Amino acid sequence: MGRAIAITTRHGTIDAWRADPLDGAQRGALVVVQEIFGVNEHIRAVVERYAAEGYVAVAPDMFAPVQPHVELGYGEDGFARGRELAAALGFERAVDIVAGAAAMLREEGHATAVIGFCWGGSVAYLANIRLGLPAVSYYGARTVPFLDEPLRAPMLFHFGGDDGSIPPADVQAHRERQPDATVHVYEGAGHAFNRDVDPRHHHPASASLAHRRTLKFLEVALS
Repeated sequence: MGRAIAITTRHGTIDAWRADPLDGAQRGALVVVQEIFGVNEHIRAVVERYAAEGYVAVAPDMFAPVQPHVELGYGEDGFARGRELAAALGFERAVDIVAGAAAMLREEGHATAVIGFCWGGSVAYLANIRLGLPAVSYYGARTVPFLDEPLRAPMLFHFGGDDGSIPPADVQAHRERQPDATVHVYEGAGHAFNRDVDPRHHHPASASLAHRRTLKFLEVALS
């Protein structure tokens, strides 16, 4: 069962959602970076799912410096507001918040990685190249401008083959410009294929396979 906590960052103390493995057996820790819709029910469920897999998982309230406790719907209004909040926060502050969460987990003695979805997938990639954290990026659409920066830790990308926001040329750019990263493409899946609360986007077979691959990646990256 997850719980609300506070974490210290360069931009003040912000709230986060945390879940710990129930049996006490810990494989490491994860900073979970939200989509543009906030730390909503879906992201809290993602945190708790990884805790059930043996990871201490923490999802910071990424938009807190701009507007705390955001939980947006998946309609046009929520999408528009989420884009506004992401732009207002900026990537620099987003990476700082990940750094604060990771520092807390490392101080507890946990090997730590980051996993992010959509906008958070781009933040996860930046946490790799800027902070040296092993990272998993689910359909991050804003990574191409940063692909010439070297990886500093193991990196895994998941892309939907039918994602209209990430053209095949961009996926290929990830392969060519970050050859040490692992890149998976899921045919028949679009954007946000892991979002199981949204039947318009969820692609169960791809989400299940990506999750299994993520667990294998984390097992090696955090060993």
